[in-house]
Amino acid sequence: MVNNTNYLSVSDLSKHFGDFTALNNISLDIKQGEFICFLGPSGCGKTTLLRAIAGLELPSEGRIIQAQRDITLLPPEQRDFGIVFQSYALFPNLTVADNIAFGLTNQGIKKAQAMEKVREWLELVDLPNSEHKFPAQLSGGQQQRVALARALALSPGLLLLDEPLSALDAKVRAHLRHEICQLQKKLGITTIMVTHDQEEALTMADRIVVMNHGVVEQVGSPREIYQHPASEFVADFVGTMNFLEAKNEQSNLLSIDDYRFSSPTDISTAHVKVAVRPEQMRIHSDPIAGIQAQIKMFEFLGSFVRVECQLAVNNQLVQVDVTSDQLDELGLKIGDYCTLSWRSEDSLVFEGQAA
Repeated sequence: MVNNTNYLSVSDLSKHFGDFTALNNISLDIKQGEFICFLGPSGCGKTTLLRAIAGLELPSEGRIIQAQRDITLLPPEQRDFGIVFQSYALFPNLTVADNIAFGLTNQGIKKAQAMEKVREWLELVDLPNSEHKFPAQLSGGQQQRVALARALALSPGLLLLDEPLSALDAKVRAHLRHEICQLQKKLGITTIMVTHDQEEALTMADRIVVMNHGVVEQVGSPREIYQHPASEFVADFVGTMNFLEAKNEQSNLLSIDDYRFSSPTDISTAHVKVAVRPEQMRIHSDPIAGIQAQIKMFEFLGSFVRVECQLAVNNQLVQVDVTSDQLDELGLKIGDYCTLSWRSEDSLVFEGQAA
């Protein structure tokens, strides 16, 4: 359960590799019991930030405070965390039980007591009676559960997950996502997970830290990040987004070709980018007020159909999500002409980023 106490504070953290800046002046507070996701594309700095928290990379500047203790320059073995890697990193020559007990016995805990703890953790990660197996005898999902049990066996204050599910197939990944969330809530352990998978971040995190080029673009709940992205990068990276060039006609009245609509926010520049989610676009078979387009493709995605339309004004492709029933009612086919519109309050406007 999340409380309002700051458990981990990162202040003005930077990391340079020669002339390359991997982290640029990052500050972040994480609450006790929070599940945080570092989300961003490859090379954005999310893994470097995780490694700095773990002590696997020492920062060039800044401080890291964990539970009121300055850990900035401490070696990993003097920090209070458990870590799970993408590659599992299990010892292939040790049994499941010995893998999980490794840290416990290294700390001087007696073998019998360690094995009792191992059995408890195997129950918790839903792998009872697996202690005598070797990693090669387990599936990828089972190996990752063993890695999770090993990381948690020492009862650390912080759990670090470095893309732990990316090597698994989609169904196992979705199942393990749910199990990790349940276990994290049950234990109340502060958790940081690195991922480039937006769906993973949106479904698992209490808060998401969106990173790009070594800086934090936005921190917020999954809903805040999706519905109120703070920048064009966040809007584009999280979920699917249509970006349309628009002119500011007068007093926040925008236009795209002959379609005029009001801006949801005050704007001062002559040209802006309007961003609209596919599910917020409306498609009409009648020639009403809107942008004229032609249907190019249908993509059936189970609960909805994604319609790809080409705008008449500039040949830009945009995506519109509708239910199968809505599509049947409209009676639209590939090659048909249609009109697109949206509610002004459903759009986002980015200034200074359009030609």
